[in-house]
Amino acid sequence: MSAPDFLNIIAPPEWMAAGLCAEIDPELFYPESGAPNRDAKRVCAGCEVRAECLAYALAHRERHGVWGGTTERERRRMRHTVTGGIPPARNRLGAA
Repeated sequence: MSAPDFLNIIAPPEWMAAGLCAEIDPELFYPESGAPNRDAKRVCAGCEVRAECLAYALAHRERHGVWGGTTERERRRMRHTVTGGIPPARNRLGAA
């Protein structure tokens, strides 16, 4: 019996291949803490799958990098707004 191919167990969503970020050094989208992220956001602004990327980042709680033209801090604010002001950690636990 052959060993499983762990690298191909989970395939990335198809839309990812259409992202402009697929053509650029990933380091641009993961700047050091406090470093500017405007270049990454500029790339995202012209990307045709920006909405899908942002939805993915929100659904998977991506904690690092620029996704869909947003930073982790911006996505945290979006989740906070959607949960009706309940901090995301408390909302996950089902607290009212």
